[in-house]
Amino acid sequence: MNAISKQSDASVTVEEKKDTQGRADRNRRRVLVNALRILVFVVFFGGWELGARTHIIDPFFWGQPSGIVAQIITWVTQGTAQGPLWEQIAVTLEEAVIGFVIGVVLGVIFGVLLGRNQFLADVLSPYIKAGNAIPRIVLGSVFAIGLGLGLQSKVALVVVMVFFVVFFNAFQGVREVDRNLLANARILGASSRQLSTEVIIPSALTWIIASLHISFSFALVAAVVGEFMGSTQGLGLMIQTAQANFNNNGVFATMAILAAVALITEGLVTALENRLLKWRPNIGNEATL
Repeated sequence: MNAISKQSDASVTVEEKKDTQGRADRNRRRVLVNALRILVFVVFFGGWELGARTHIIDPFFWGQPSGIVAQIITWVTQGTAQGPLWEQIAVTLEEAVIGFVIGVVLGVIFGVLLGRNQFLADVLSPYIKAGNAIPRIVLGSVFAIGLGLGLQSKVALVVVMVFFVVFFNAFQGVREVDRNLLANARILGASSRQLSTEVIIPSALTWIIASLHISFSFALVAAVVGEFMGSTQGLGLMIQTAQANFNNNGVFATMAILAAVALITEGLVTALENRLLKWRPNIGNEATL
């Protein structure tokens, strides 16, 4: 008994050492990654600022980081030509979020439906491919004319942009479900509804969640493009106004705000992914972005 107890204690000690070493390695990697991120940031924007100050880069055409920061501070403290900055961000986010939700819901429904029904997929395939091939900027013009310059035209453009990204991922995710798993579920007496809700959709969830990382960025782009074509508020109108006034610092400042919003929403999508996919095995995150 003593020998067994000693062997067990030795095994526990070895496992504890491995866990400690693993945590130390992960911490070192995290520090290294963050240090390199800061280095890239400093080199890029420091080089840009230095180039603009020495006129290697023409600041009139390309702006400069200090001018971009000054522009953002001015907008925060004094507001924009269209009103307070937070209102412009809220308008664009409202358009993007509403269109995103509608596009995701429609994309998942049609992706699962066509993924499960080969006959229906064969019938609608050419129309889906043709719709996906239409340049979105053309649809933006059509929506602006048909739906006006308000919220509806921007939401419609966002829906179209998001729908195809989510649809193709959901469709492929359904097609990639393990056939043996489906067969076993049928043998156990699962109904068609149960197959969809308890087997197919959970199995395709990884594909669907992956599409959300891309599609929300597309939603922001679509909202901005729609505002650029015609609107009374929003970040797209801010870009258009800055461009008309040859204010490149304003253009880059709006882009920086959009990037910040995109990063925040990306973090929210990642949190949603981690919550919904807890069952997924941990395969490491060395190659994640």
